[in-house]
Amino acid sequence: MADRKVEIDSTRRSAPQILEKVAENGRAELHRSSHALAFSGVAGGFTMGLTGLAVAIAEATLGPGASHEFIARLFYPLGFVAVIIGRAQLFTENTLYPVILVLDEHRHLKNMLRLWGIVFAANILGALTFAALAIRTPALNPGYQQALMGLGMAEVGSSAAFVFWSGVIGGWLIALVAWMVTASHWTIGQVAVIWMITFVVGLGHFAHCIASSGEILSAVVGGLAPATMYLHWLFFATSGNIVGGVTIVSLMNYGQVKAGEVE
Repeated sequence: MADRKVEIDSTRRSAPQILEKVAENGRAELHRSSHALAFSGVAGGFTMGLTGLAVAIAEATLGPGASHEFIARLFYPLGFVAVIIGRAQLFTENTLYPVILVLDEHRHLKNMLRLWGIVFAANILGALTFAALAIRTPALNPGYQQALMGLGMAEVGSSAAFVFWSGVIGGWLIALVAWMVTASHWTIGQVAVIWMITFVVGLGHFAHCIASSGEILSAVVGGLAPATMYLHWLFFATSGNIVGGVTIVSLMNYGQVKAGEVE
């Protein structure tokens, strides 16, 4: 039997092609059942705890210092890589996929809000489960636990204005990750894109409503911060993430494609 050569299209996708793929992903997400979204969302929220855990372990191991913090933040993208490549549900990714579909087909708005509500709540539950495992069990040594809770306390110590506007940048960057991952043909390229962009999120301390929840909830579970402080932070971080993801990435990328069609 003659050998068959499989040709793989490695050409760069055009903006309309990326938009079409994003809408296709959004349609697939909206067709998932509520139970499937909930399970995937809990898994996503729990796995995102890896961002804070990796940074906390690195900081506790390296000790204080600006260069050590830079090195520790190199591990921040681990949770994003695991969640996005593993196709678990992450709330901030959904400021791109279903939003693009709704912009094209308005009838999906109600279903998008269903997806947002389920995934957001499930992500928070997953983050809380991670925090309980990390703090209430002897899974981590005390030094790692203190470092993890310290990361959470640093997050909630910021002003509401900073949390919101840094959340806008964080939402923009994570929605940009989703757009760029859709544009990539190769898994290694997707990993590289996720790593580079989310490293900026971690190094810049930009608010991310799910990634930072594992850290802050660890501080709450450990008794260092009240739950009301977390909820206050969560409101402004989530609002900023939605604004950044929807307006800067979704609307602008949708607009550039649709404007090109009119010309």
